[in-house]
Amino acid sequence: MSDIAYVTDDTFDAEVAEGVVLVDFTASWCGPCKALAPVLDDIAADPATNFRIVKVDIDDSPATKERFQIRGVPTLVLMEDGDPLTRIVGGRPKAELLEAISALV
Repeated sequence: MSDIAYVTDDTFDAEVAEGVVLVDFTASWCGPCKALAPVLDDIAADPATNFRIVKVDIDDSPATKERFQIRGVPTLVLMEDGDPLTRIVGGRPKAELLEAISALV
């Protein structure tokens, strides 16, 4: 079972307000999102991970989708204290994701 929580339009701001958070914009019908899910689960389960991961289902949270101008999924947005740092569009291998994130935090 994953430690990654789903957030919604109503809970998004509170969930990303403090610390470093990787936001996974996803959809239940998205094949690449399903392929990325175990990679994110593995990262979240690693005790060395120094950031949280949350998911936003774009179909359930259209306001957050529009706010971040999400045009395709999966899209990952790395945030620190509520501010976006970078965006990664499409699935990536674990090592590539961690390299991109570690360069910023």
